[in-house]
Amino acid sequence: MSEAWPRELVLNRAERTLHVEFEDGTSFTLPAEYLRVESPSAEVQGHSPAERRTVGGKRLVMITAVEPVGNYAVRLIFDDGHSTGIYSWSYLAELGRDHEARWQAYLDALAQKGLRRDP
Repeated sequence: MSEAWPRELVLNRAERTLHVEFEDGTSFTLPAEYLRVESPSAEVQGHSPAERRTVGGKRLVMITAVEPVGNYAVRLIFDDGHSTGIYSWSYLAELGRDHEARWQAYLDALAQKGLRRDP
């Protein structure tokens, strides 16, 4: 899905989700917490896989704004002050496609590190 192109992005603040629909017909409803803990920012991803950080305490995080970045991505602004992740269309598609596996890996990492989802 390297050529993913969005048809629609809808922020649902009440449900804390971002709905993304792509031109190929695939669509995903992604929770704000998931998007925050999988942020493509260096703060979360680090500069190498060994530097990747597991972020806990984000169960109640909200997306406050979605800002376009050129014609290839969006910047998500979260109510915890995080705003450095630039989510390309292909990364959003990957997050949607791999949601279940990534979410389980996140939950496993929280447990291994003694972290919680709750603030």
